[in-house]
Amino acid sequence: MSSTLSAATGEQEPGGAPSGFEADRTADSLGGTVRAYVDRVRGGDLGALPAILGILVLGLLFFALRPETFLTPRNMANLADQAAPIIILAMGLVFVLLLGEIDLSAGVVSGVCAAVMAKLLADAGAPWYVAVAAAMLTGVVIGLFTGSLVGLIGIPSFVVTLALFLGWQGFTLRLIGQGGTVPVRDDVITAISDKNLPVTLGWVLALLVAALYAGLQLNRWRVQRAKGLAHQPLAAVLLRVGVIALVVVLVTAVLSVDRAPAVGVVLAGIPYAIPLVVLLLLLLTFVLGRTAFGRHVYAVGGNAEAARRAGIDVTRIRVAVFVIGSTLAAISGIVAAARLGSVAPGSGGGNTLLYAVGAAVIGGTSLFGGRGRVRDAVLGGLVVAIIANGLGLLGTEAYLNFIITGGVLLLAASVDALARRRAAATGH
Repeated sequence: MSSTLSAATGEQEPGGAPSGFEADRTADSLGGTVRAYVDRVRGGDLGALPAILGILVLGLLFFALRPETFLTPRNMANLADQAAPIIILAMGLVFVLLLGEIDLSAGVVSGVCAAVMAKLLADAGAPWYVAVAAAMLTGVVIGLFTGSLVGLIGIPSFVVTLALFLGWQGFTLRLIGQGGTVPVRDDVITAISDKNLPVTLGWVLALLVAALYAGLQLNRWRVQRAKGLAHQPLAAVLLRVGVIALVVVLVTAVLSVDRAPAVGVVLAGIPYAIPLVVLLLLLLTFVLGRTAFGRHVYAVGGNAEAARRAGIDVTRIRVAVFVIGSTLAAISGIVAAARLGSVAPGSGGGNTLLYAVGAAVIGGTSLFGGRGRVRDAVLGGLVVAIIANGLGLLGTEAYLNFIITGGVLLLAASVDALARRRAAATGH
């Protein structure tokens, strides 16, 4: 949403975020900001606009078809639980895609890491924090292995991760056993999906997030204005802050309603999966947008040879993004195991990877590298989850879910390709 309301009239941060150093032109009114954004869209820089429109259109469509169930607090909580594993996995893939690479093994890596955690919990009786740490370490080691094959040896990522897609499935099968499952019954792990924040704490955190966002945006505007740098008009900043605050408050209000199906049982509050996703979003957004490492990722994705000549260690960046991707795959696997209550040999397989890649691309991350933001995973993940959730409420056949989701992904990839062509033609 922020990209929709941001005016970038000149130079931008990597990934399409306004840098505040636009210099040549700056919109001095809200109308000028809107016109500048329209110019960007016409120039092929769509940002997160397709994903935002997708969320709005799909939400209205399923609400019209199932008004009694779709926008209920209970279904909104279910939607958050369904989307969380895909969103987290897609966050890791954003880093890989920014380099123009691909990780076809990310989904099964999440299954391997979840299996390691589950085996330690069930068979070794390990505390939850030991099991989670082992799963995370497994993700780091796998990422180092994959990244070394791609970055150091120079094997194309498609070939490496396709081979590992098969290999890690065999590892999970060996660990769990044919036809077996490993239950996940630890209270802390299952609370990620089954439990909620106390309502009061949820409101405190929601207001804190809204206030923090407002403070950062207004302070940025104040600093840019004081130093004579190009900046957006205050009205545009206040409007963006207001929209974000409104979304946060509405989500919190809906999830604070008691959604228990039975009388005498209270089920209210924000599911723990949501603060986890928000925390990762803030952390990874800071890494990509406000650190030298993040800028190097964009530089390598934009032009690896130019980045190398500028003194950037391209090999290190390549290895690092695969480590980040596999680590987030481990977190995704943990969240998915918490939701399902078990880990099976097929965990992380099937369509998990396709949904995660689809989430990143639908959200606005380019398959060609050099353009994308972590928030793309959140927006695209919501689109994918809304499709699955809404079609489930309609009772449609499973094949329609696959066809529609695949069609949306193809449409998103087509929009990406056409936008790049338009941007090249117009010089944006």
